[in-house]
Amino acid sequence: MSSLVHELTLLQESEGWLSEAGLRALANRLRVPLHRLESVSTFYTHFRRTPPRRFQIEVCRDLPCAMAGGERACTGLREAFADRDDVELREVSCLGRCDRAPAAAVGHAIVTLDDAGVSAIDALEGGETHSTPGIAKRWGEAEVYARPEDRYTTLREALSGKGSRLVETLEASGLRGMGGAGFPTGRKWSLVASESARPKVVICNADESEPGTFKDREVLHDLPHLVIEGMALAGFAVGAERGFVFIRHEYAPERATLERAIAEARAAGALGSRMFGSDFDFDLEVFVSPGGYILGEETALLECMEDRRGEPRNKPPFPGTKGLWGHPTLINNVETFAHATAILHRGVEWWQALGRPGHAGHKFISVSGDVAQPQVVLVPFGTTLGELLERCGGMRDGARLAAIAPGGASSNFLPPDRLDVPIDFETLAEAGSMLGSGAAVFVAEEHDPIEVGLNVTRFFRNESCGKCVPCRVGTEKAVKLVEAAGGSVSSELAARLAELDATLARTSICGLGQVALGPLRSILENLPARPPRS
Repeated sequence: MSSLVHELTLLQESEGWLSEAGLRALANRLRVPLHRLESVSTFYTHFRRTPPRRFQIEVCRDLPCAMAGGERACTGLREAFADRDDVELREVSCLGRCDRAPAAAVGHAIVTLDDAGVSAIDALEGGETHSTPGIAKRWGEAEVYARPEDRYTTLREALSGKGSRLVETLEASGLRGMGGAGFPTGRKWSLVASESARPKVVICNADESEPGTFKDREVLHDLPHLVIEGMALAGFAVGAERGFVFIRHEYAPERATLERAIAEARAAGALGSRMFGSDFDFDLEVFVSPGGYILGEETALLECMEDRRGEPRNKPPFPGTKGLWGHPTLINNVETFAHATAILHRGVEWWQALGRPGHAGHKFISVSGDVAQPQVVLVPFGTTLGELLERCGGMRDGARLAAIAPGGASSNFLPPDRLDVPIDFETLAEAGSMLGSGAAVFVAEEHDPIEVGLNVTRFFRNESCGKCVPCRVGTEKAVKLVEAAGGSVSSELAARLAELDATLARTSICGLGQVALGPLRSILENLPARPPRS
């Protein structure tokens, strides 16, 4: 898929930045107005409009990295490179490496920083980098297929039948979307399948950018064929012949793994024309995101793919009716497609038996923060937050637990006495939070609760697309109010935050503004206040 975003990415890769001369030449070659390139290039964080220095270091400033000493590491780097005018140091939003906190990107390499930033210095100079232990894998394709050669057998069998059977199976399983909204997967597939308009499109949203969330990164790395097969099955079920994986640019290693897997699938006959000798055609390509948390919202993602600024659309119409280029479009995230493959191969009873009593299925969870072993784990639905913490070695260095964000940075914090809450959509909602992006962040007592909550609010302020006034103005207002309070939140300030929160929840166009102040308010309500900073 050739697009302006793709062309801008290639231009930046060749020249290091988007110069005015380069943009003018590109506009002439593509025969598009220069203002279109200006509009797109100034919106996305990945595009540079100023010349870069020889070396670039990007330090994550968001919750897991901030908790792990990212600010100290950044200070150490500034001191180490104070006399180097060829080094550019920038603080950036989440890099998706929360298990390696505090993380930094040095060129295309991701390193874990110590207080002095030694890892970044070593990487910059071409020396040894400080490595982090690999994630302890507790899953594999064996969870679905007994042998590697069994890949795509579910797809092969499905192509000889009717796509409606696939939809019926998913509806019976109760599988819900694992990207945050939790919409029933079978129902979503059914809605797109029922659309008469052609052509149709399938999109895998692999743009997880929320602090604490990195499970889809690991699923793509370890189980790319399950994701590809799930997309092909979805294409057959809804009548789509084209699919895209929309992946964040920071996931370069995972993208390479995915592209190799796509090539292997084509060679095996699982993608392309007349798949496995059937009359069905379906193929995939990868679309690299130019950056921005807002692109996790599916209509903002579509705007990006259509070469516009990534601003959420007003709904309805929904993507299932009018999505990419106005075509009916099915959008699920990485984990959802992987689970769909497993369910369609192993069956509804298998899926439902995976959960604890009263629950069905299992869930990939990103675990980060003040835990001994940050990692991705696969747990049955119904596993408690306390059991999840134990799976990751408990709290680091014997620290005392203060709060838990069970569903990523957008989820409300729960107090430490809620470790008995089972992991599931309904149980977490009843507890006052949500499953969200499937990312549990455990916070120790050593952290200032106001700073923890404020860090999350700053993230949403920074990542707001600016389209709607409540989100753009409200997040900035909340940050300024808390910062001005100097570390103390009075009852009057709490009331003003509650009013702002209610306004954003009712009037913001998308979920970013609707949840932006919830984490801050919840941690202030659940944790005792500390004395004001002097």
